[in-house]
Amino acid sequence: MAEVVLFHHALGLTQGITGFADQLRQAGHTVHTPDLFEGHTFATLDEGMAHVRQIGFGEAVNRGAAAVADLPAELVYAGFSLGVLPAQMLAQTRPGARGALLYYSCVPVTEFSPTWPAEVPVQVHGMDADPFFAGDGDLDAARDLVASAVAPAELFLYPGDQHYFADATLDSYDPAAAALLLERTLAFLRSVS
Repeated sequence: MAEVVLFHHALGLTQGITGFADQLRQAGHTVHTPDLFEGHTFATLDEGMAHVRQIGFGEAVNRGAAAVADLPAELVYAGFSLGVLPAQMLAQTRPGARGALLYYSCVPVTEFSPTWPAEVPVQVHGMDADPFFAGDGDLDAARDLVASAVAPAELFLYPGDQHYFADATLDSYDPAAAALLLERTLAFLRSVS
């Protein structure tokens, strides 16, 4: 089974994130859920992003790197939205990465290194009309990553305009899309185990 580090979105380490981690654990995987916000959670994306701007995006990434310092190198890095930043950075720069799962977000590969590592498979998941994913350049970055990757790389687009569509605790939850995302995630984890 895979060992996964799952980074939370801008609402913090919420029950939606820990619930998703529990689903992966029920399938037999080891899942770590670092808290990049040191116990703070937020009810809205605006509140969460205000907190991120206060601590700084770089600090959120640094906290992600610090959270894995004592973990083995052979990890799958996963992140939801904001959590994609440390997940993608670690998958690209920390030797030994087994894979990357990028949910709702993707940044240009060149943000962290010149190219995507040839040995690191990746999945990117997002809704095709999500104004953040499709409208802010993440979809273009995901397409570029998938087109340039040597290792298996997949982009999964789901119909809809919700950002946090796989978080069962939020109004944006889409049960059908979330079930498919989970199914694809578990298949990916089996493939890298």
